[in-house]
Amino acid sequence: MKTTLDEMLAFVTIADTGSLTSAADKLHQPTSVMSRVLRRLEEKLDTTLIRRTTRRLEFTEEGRAFLDYARDIIASVDFAEEQIARQRETPTGRLRINAAMPFMQHVIAPLMTGFRDAYPDIEVELYTSDEIIDLLEHRTDVAIRIGELRDSTLHARRLGGSRLRILASPTYLAKAGRPKRIGDLAAHTLLGFSHPEVLNYWPLRVGGDDVYRIRPGLRASSGETLLTLAANGTGIVCLADYMTSAHRRNGDLVELLIDETVDFRQPIHAVYYRNTTLSLRISSFLDYVSALLKKGGDIA
Repeated sequence: MKTTLDEMLAFVTIADTGSLTSAADKLHQPTSVMSRVLRRLEEKLDTTLIRRTTRRLEFTEEGRAFLDYARDIIASVDFAEEQIARQRETPTGRLRINAAMPFMQHVIAPLMTGFRDAYPDIEVELYTSDEIIDLLEHRTDVAIRIGELRDSTLHARRLGGSRLRILASPTYLAKAGRPKRIGDLAAHTLLGFSHPEVLNYWPLRVGGDDVYRIRPGLRASSGETLLTLAANGTGIVCLADYMTSAHRRNGDLVELLIDETVDFRQPIHAVYYRNTTLSLRISSFLDYVSALLKKGGDIA
């Protein structure tokens, strides 16, 4: 675009005030500046916009047409600025949130009713992925990451951590017996992740180490699948509290090897691009989720 917004504003002000001098006074500029702006504008458009006489300014047909366009453009810019200012006061717009299925199902989804009541103008879109996704490629505003972060291109806000426990169902224990020491696990069906392998390192004290690497008898890519398998009596599993709280309260899963278990908490972060200005809709979501998670006992 050849013409600048400042030039359009100057032209509209000349029209509204009726003279270069009055326009200069209103915009706090010398009259000579107004004259140069008008001359430059006419040169860019290669046409005469105003015929100047000793008594008044007379707009040409091209000048009147350009004036209408300039007014519309300035009004559109003013409206856009008002909308942005309003968004800073009231969170609005689309908020696209990504998380792995277990965290989405057990943590994020149950919070959505309250969040929508608090922020009805935010349009929320939830989608799940058990893989680490590219936020830009998937048009994602914020993603929830469980475990240690490795991507330095992202801003991260820690939401808390969730403790890992060794669990099995009463049905499984009635059939296979209850392990009394870590060495007894070798005789049991252990449920583990197909990847990454680090998720098969359980927080158990073995000698001078606080990690016990298991050999899963059955693997799954999803923690939700492992939870279902454990609750159905298939084997022993190690999962985070945020997934298992209801099952533990109901007695569907019981904790094993309590004295040997290390108090290890999986870190939980919300991440977004480092070059992203934190919009009010994102910060509102993070503040809301973080405050509620700190009140709960499954994430601390």
